[in-house]
Amino acid sequence: MPREVMLENIRRAQAAIDRNRESTGRGSMRQHYHFMGQTGWINDPNGLIYFRGKYHYFYQYNPYYGFWDYMHWGHAVSDDLLHWEYLPLALAPSESYDDHMRGGCFSGSAIEHDGKLFLVFTAATNRGNDFEQTQCVAWSEDGIHFEKYAGNPVLTAPEGVVPSLFRDPKVWEHDGSFYLVCGAGVLRGADRKSVGQALLYRSQDLLHWDFVNVLSDNRGEWGFMWECPDFFRLGDQYVLTCSPMGAGSNTAVYFVGDFDYDTGKFSCRTSGAIDRGMDYYAPQTFAAPDGRRIAVGWANEWQWMPFWKDWGPTYQEGWCGFFNLPREIRMLPDHTLQFVPIRELEALRTDACRMEPFAVDEQERELTAGDGVSFEMKLKVDLQETDAERLELCLRCGEGRKTTCMFDLKRAELWVDRSESDGWSRDVSRSALFLKGKRELDIHIFSDQSSLEIFTDQYQNNHANNIFAGNAQNQIRIRAHGGRAVIRDYESYGMKECFR
Repeated sequence: MPREVMLENIRRAQAAIDRNRESTGRGSMRQHYHFMGQTGWINDPNGLIYFRGKYHYFYQYNPYYGFWDYMHWGHAVSDDLLHWEYLPLALAPSESYDDHMRGGCFSGSAIEHDGKLFLVFTAATNRGNDFEQTQCVAWSEDGIHFEKYAGNPVLTAPEGVVPSLFRDPKVWEHDGSFYLVCGAGVLRGADRKSVGQALLYRSQDLLHWDFVNVLSDNRGEWGFMWECPDFFRLGDQYVLTCSPMGAGSNTAVYFVGDFDYDTGKFSCRTSGAIDRGMDYYAPQTFAAPDGRRIAVGWANEWQWMPFWKDWGPTYQEGWCGFFNLPREIRMLPDHTLQFVPIRELEALRTDACRMEPFAVDEQERELTAGDGVSFEMKLKVDLQETDAERLELCLRCGEGRKTTCMFDLKRAELWVDRSESDGWSRDVSRSALFLKGKRELDIHIFSDQSSLEIFTDQYQNNHANNIFAGNAQNQIRIRAHGGRAVIRDYESYGMKECFR
């Protein structure tokens, strides 16, 4: 009977998708090459895995309308991480532990075991004593149709952890055992305030779990809850990533250090931001078949929620949310991380444009990149030949609108201002520029219908910002302030469509 309830709820959701996807697909703000759901709302990437010759994306999904509610798991597969085939929903609310309109099947991860695909996910419900989050398991023989474990939930919040702050399990295998890291908010101190943690569990069968240790902790400087933790080895180091709630502009961060499987304790040596933009959250990583560690993030943040802002332009089109471009994670000798757009994106390039080195001053100059809406752009600023104080790059300009990227070379700062982008967006994302001892400043930009992803400082300084500009906002302008800037190695491309 429980399986039949989930299947019926999946059928009902699929009927809503079929009913709305054509009209939603005509939305003027739909992306060209960033992953989206067919209809409705999506947030966190879940269960990212390469399984039986396909890349699998699962994702937090409300198929019915364009705002967060009643979470399902959407599902899509790809051969190249660019073009996606939508499959039937993997999970739908159906049990007492997850069937709630403000709950459902929350975030989690996937792993292959004994030829089956297992999903480990957070279930959220409310039995009248506030929201309760537990960890549950489902599996599939074919990687498409899933069945929830009759013994769910397999984990409940331990003593001291707030039951509504215990979620987002990420699972992996090591030396014949399975391990799971889960985000938590633990009550601490005389005032009993919550602080974020990552908890570590171990299992022999993915169904029965034992607590190992607090993998990593904080004193409050990293917020009250660590959402969507991920943990993996990269070279000879271990990396913990999470989205800490209540840590200001630090919405996606990483920690690099040592880990001991015997004690279950992670010791951080280096930390940094994955992205400094307004719209990068809840990244999850997976291992590609060639060994690359690839991260995918949600291209929004919880300012989207109604208690922060209205639903935004795409809600009017029946959808909200998409994924940032997949990024390969690379470690540098000093144990800091780079987040490089995957090389597969080069297959989307068209209409190449290359320019000889040129100089810009106070006089504004126009640049060409595809149609000015959907494009890729790369350039380098020759710091030895440049005496300008600032370099201003304005993207998606037209009809009085623009998004301004200001590279302040004098103060070593980058800021991206979207307050004039579309009449709706606001805020400025900021970061330091790493200029000391450098001969050049590298800039790499991807523009899509509703987003800009800006990479610089060898992919260590990244800004993902959503903007909702129309097709008339298709001009690119560049100029310098307080001197002259020399631009080298300029290349740009249009981008072929994967969606729409």
